[in-house]
Amino acid sequence: MNGRNSWIVAKKELAGINYEKTIVFAILLQLFVALFSSFLMVGLTSLYDPSSVSQYSRFRYSIGYSGANSSLLDRLQSSEDFIVYDMDLSPALESLKERKLAAVIYVPATAPDAQGPVQITLYTVQNDLQATVVGVKLKDVLVGYESDLRDARSARITERPIDLSFPPSAQAGGFYEFVYGLLVPLLVFMPAIISASLIIDLITEEYQNETLETLVSTPITFAEMVWGKILACEILVPVQAGVWLLLLALNGIHIGNPVPILVLVSVASLILILLSALTALKYRERTAAQFIYSTALVIVILFVVSVPDNPLNLIVRASVGNAGAEIYAAILLVTGVAALLGYATHLYAKRVGRLAQGGL
Repeated sequence: MNGRNSWIVAKKELAGINYEKTIVFAILLQLFVALFSSFLMVGLTSLYDPSSVSQYSRFRYSIGYSGANSSLLDRLQSSEDFIVYDMDLSPALESLKERKLAAVIYVPATAPDAQGPVQITLYTVQNDLQATVVGVKLKDVLVGYESDLRDARSARITERPIDLSFPPSAQAGGFYEFVYGLLVPLLVFMPAIISASLIIDLITEEYQNETLETLVSTPITFAEMVWGKILACEILVPVQAGVWLLLLALNGIHIGNPVPILVLVSVASLILILLSALTALKYRERTAAQFIYSTALVIVILFVVSVPDNPLNLIVRASVGNAGAEIYAAILLVTGVAALLGYATHLYAKRVGRLAQGGL
């Protein structure tokens, strides 16, 4: 196989990437995420952990208090997070519907030392992020009121409770988990997934545009043509991933070991690209090949993440500077798998090429 011929095909395909609108839009989307990762980090983290943004809110929320007088009212009025309005329940709920209030609390006329529980009702706006933040801020106040009720009913305790000693709890790392557990792996592996999808389009378009006969009649063999397309898709992966990591660093997100991350992603992406190339050579029709690829990709990802030292886990550890010898062992293992797949792809491409030449 002539590597120069494959490089000619690769340059041709790289020059025509801008015509693949879906691929270009996907790359631009990743670029936007990498450029504004610090800004998006706040908004996206709030989607799966809304309580993480409550610590950054210094706004005083207006809430309505209705019902019996209690120590809860005193605690709410002494809080720096709320402006409390003592009002009847009906007008309070109307104000809540008009969003003049962030929440309404109703306290029944139950004595603190009563036999039954004190059932407090909290009214908020459904499916609202502000309601979640208010709920998180109200939690500390309600826990304090719960302590007041326990003190009022302490005379009922007939047995001495066992004192438990717990280690001090650390502050929740919602942003840390989002950045290194989701954002970094997503950005560095998306180019691999996109390139694997792109190789299917590059190969199947030769069949659909009926240009295969023209290609095999040139000095470039069919196998060289396939490897040129694979090379073009593979080049995109480390370039994109490297740019994403650089943009993350410019956003103040520390990346511990970028070199092994790029190497592992590049080799792992080659496996996906080779599998997609085999799928395209087998089915030769874009829709069928893309469906098979998408289904197989889900199965492969589920299998990979079930392994403790999978590439995603190793990339997370490397990004925080905690990657050991495991990542280099994974690189060697993945390289071996890629070499076997590359050999199988080469043999199959030669076979398909001979069949294409026989049909001329």
